[in-house]
Amino acid sequence: MAGDNGNKQNGTSFDLNDFTIIKEGDAEILMHAKNEVFYNNSQVNNRDMSIAVLRTFISQRKLEHDAMLARRTKAGNKAPNAKVENPGDSVQHNGESTDGSEVLKDASHGESSSIPVEQNKNLRGKGREELKPPRVLEALSASGLRALRYAREVEGISQVVALDNDKASVEACRRNIKFNGSVACSKVESHLADARVYMLTHPNEFDVVDLDPYGAPSVFLDSAVQSVADGGMLMCTATDMAVLCAANGEVCYSKYGSYPLRGKYCHEMALRILLASIESHANRYKRYIVPVLSVQMDFYVRVFVRIYTSASDVKNTPLKLSYVYQCIGCDSFHLQTVGRTVSKDKSVRCLPGFGPAVPQECSDCGKKFNMGGPIWSAPIHDQEWVAAMLANVKSMKERYPAYERISAVLTTISEELPDIPLFLSLHNLCATLKCTSPSAVIFRSAVINAGYRISGTHVNPLGLKTDAPMNVIWDIMRCWVRNHPVKAQPSDQSGSVILAKEPVLQANFARAVASLSQAQAKKVARFLPNPERNWGPKLRAGRQITSKHVSLLGPKALNAISNHGDGEGSNNENGDVSNHENGDGSNHENGNGSNHEDVEEPAAKRKKTEESDS
Repeated sequence: MAGDNGNKQNGTSFDLNDFTIIKEGDAEILMHAKNEVFYNNSQVNNRDMSIAVLRTFISQRKLEHDAMLARRTKAGNKAPNAKVENPGDSVQHNGESTDGSEVLKDASHGESSSIPVEQNKNLRGKGREELKPPRVLEALSASGLRALRYAREVEGISQVVALDNDKASVEACRRNIKFNGSVACSKVESHLADARVYMLTHPNEFDVVDLDPYGAPSVFLDSAVQSVADGGMLMCTATDMAVLCAANGEVCYSKYGSYPLRGKYCHEMALRILLASIESHANRYKRYIVPVLSVQMDFYVRVFVRIYTSASDVKNTPLKLSYVYQCIGCDSFHLQTVGRTVSKDKSVRCLPGFGPAVPQECSDCGKKFNMGGPIWSAPIHDQEWVAAMLANVKSMKERYPAYERISAVLTTISEELPDIPLFLSLHNLCATLKCTSPSAVIFRSAVINAGYRISGTHVNPLGLKTDAPMNVIWDIMRCWVRNHPVKAQPSDQSGSVILAKEPVLQANFARAVASLSQAQAKKVARFLPNPERNWGPKLRAGRQITSKHVSLLGPKALNAISNHGDGEGSNNENGDVSNHENGDGSNHENGNGSNHEDVEEPAAKRKKTEESDS
C-alpha cells in the first residue's frame, strides 16, 4: 500500500489527497472526486454474488477433473490396449468436456473416435493431465475493483485480465493495481482494448468471462461465447431493465431477439430473454449454455451460465425455448415450446412444436392474447450449485460485505420450483376479480390440497410459482369469492366473466403442512430493504454532476463534489468516456467516485431534502 501522500505511476506523480480510498472486501481503490470512472456502491451485491459463484465454480471444476481422471484410470486398467468409447472423456454435461480440453468426438455427428488410450494421451500432450488454474477476463473493468476482488479474495485464480477502451479507466485500474500490493500486481493486468475485438482474438482462452456493462450486454455476447473455454463460465449483467421489461418491446426484440410482455413476472421474463439470447449466440458456434444461477437484484438481472460445445446437443435448443401467450383481460398465461421431439426406432427426431397452444380468445375471460418470446423456459438455476453457494457464503460470511442480502437471495432461490417458468401474483388475481385477497398461506394450502406444487420466487415477494393450470387457479379463486362475496360488476368485465362460471374443482382451504417454506417457518429474512437512500443506478461516467442528479447520487454525494471545488468535471457528456450503451464502455460496476462516505450532510438540509423527495 502507498503510505505517503505522493506516488508515481508511469512517470506521472499524483497526490493521494486528491483521492478518496474506497474499501470493499479485501480490495481498496482510489477514486477521484470527478465523475471520470464509474463506480456504484450498490453493485457490492453483484460483486459478492459473483465471488460466491466463482468459488463454487473452482471447487466444482476440481471435482469434475478428479472424476475424469478416475474414470480414465479405471478404463485404462480394464482394457489398456482397447479402443476407447469416449476418449479423453472429461467430466461431461450431456457428453461434453468441462475441463477445457478437447473432446475427441466428431462435432457434426456426435460419433466417438476410435483412438487408443496411449495415442490419445500423446495427442493431448504431457501436461494435459494437470488442471491448470482458471483465467478470468473482466471485459469492462473501469476502476478494476471487481478484478482486484477476484484476485485477492478467490483462491486458485492464476490471472485476471481487466479490459477497458477508455484511457482514464485504464489509468485508474493500473493505479489501483499498484495500490493493492504484490498479490494484485502478480495476478491482475490491465489493457486498453476494445472488449469485442479482444475476445474474438482470444477464443477458448478464458475459464471465466465477466460482462458487466452500463446498459445492454447484447453487443458483447457474440464474442463472449467464443472466448469462454469449453465448460467455462460466462457471467453477464443487463441493466437496461426498461427495455427488457416491455417499456420498449421493439428495442428489446432488436437487441435480444425476443419480444417482452408486461406483467408481474416481467423481471423473470427479462432473465429468460437474456438466457435465450446467450443461447442463440452460442448455438452459432455449435455451443450451448447450462444456467447455474440467474438472479434479479436491485435494478438489474445477472446470469451465470456454463458453456459447452456439442453440435448434437445444440439440436435440443428448441425444446428449451417457448413463446408466451398473455391474456389482456386476466392474469392467465400459457407457454408453447418452439420444438418437440419424436422417438422412432431408437432414434430421436426434432420437429416443430404443436400450436397454437391457446384459442383466439381466452377460455377464462374471453379476451384476446398478446404473444411474447421466445424465452428460455428450461430451469434457470442448478439447485445443487445454489446449495453449495449458500453453504459457502454462510461459512465465510465475514468475507462478504453484502452477506445479508446475497444469503437472503440464495435462500429464496433454493426454495423455488426449478421447472416452472414465470409466476402468478396473488394480488393481481384478486384485482381482476375485485375481491379481498386470501393470505399467501391460505392460497398455497388450496393449491397443495388440490394436488399441485407451489413455491415463492426471489424476483417478487408476492409472486407464486405453481404447476397448477390456470383453470384450477381460477376455480380456487371462485371458491374463495363464494365465501367472501364481492359487489356486482359490469358483465363485460373479465372478473365478472370468470365468476359467472361454476367451479369444477371444490377448493380445500385447510392449512397444509407445506404451505410455508422452511425459511418462512424459521422466519429467515428473504426480502431485505435497501441499506440506504439512493441505492440504485448511478450516473454514467463522464457526465457533468449537477443538482438534478440528486435522485441518483443523493445529496451527500453532491455536497462532496461541491466541497471539492471541482465538480464540473473535465469530460463532456459524449466525450472521452467509452462506456457507451452499445459500445465498449467502462463497466457500470466500477467508478462513480462522487459518493464520499466521509462527508456528512447537515441534519436540517438532509431533512429538507427528504421532505422534497417525498
